[in-house]
Amino acid sequence: MLPNGLRRAAGAVRWYVRELMDETAYNRYVAHARSHDPAVSVPSRREFERMRTDRQESDPGSGFRWC
Repeated sequence: MLPNGLRRAAGAVRWYVRELMDETAYNRYVAHARSHDPAVSVPSRREFERMRTDRQESDPGSGFRWC
């Protein structure tokens, strides 16, 4: 078992890395879509990532790209 302080620190690092890598984008997208229309049909995570990649490919100036 990890001490509480170390567990909190590990959780904070995990949150930071997920935000930095934008892994929470899908969760934010779903929450936003459902807050505006609870009955809306949201794409699967895979479809969402494909749409996001296609958008970045069509306009490279709109976001940061690694390569």
